[in-house]
Amino acid sequence: MKFLARIKAWWSTTGEPAHLRYGQLGERAAKKHLQRRGLKFLTANFRSPRGEIDLVFRERDCLVFVEVKARDRADEAAEAVTERTKRRIVAAAELWLAHHPDDIERDIRFDVMLVAPGRMPQHIANAFDASR
Repeated sequence: MKFLARIKAWWSTTGEPAHLRYGQLGERAAKKHLQRRGLKFLTANFRSPRGEIDLVFRERDCLVFVEVKARDRADEAAEAVTERTKRRIVAAAELWLAHHPDDIERDIRFDVMLVAPGRMPQHIANAFDASR
């Protein structure tokens, strides 16, 4: 049985949708991985009417917005980062900056973390930019 199927089966008894729990596990793994690499955690699940940012970190003078994709396989996770996803993250980042004016002068970066069972999270720094 695939890892995701096992999580779905186990989590179905708790009443919360399995995909939410799987995403939470992926975000937790990504957060720990980035913190071990020296990034300073700021917040998780920043929601706005335009979209959501899974994780926000600071690395020196750079603000890092991180999209986490957890799937059974890393290639499936990578395919889940669509152009629509990128536009929503960029739009949410604009609202983050509007709510955090001290960060406006910082460099910003959009990273992606691919999480798959049995593998180290794969960090793709500067995976996309806001100009596309």
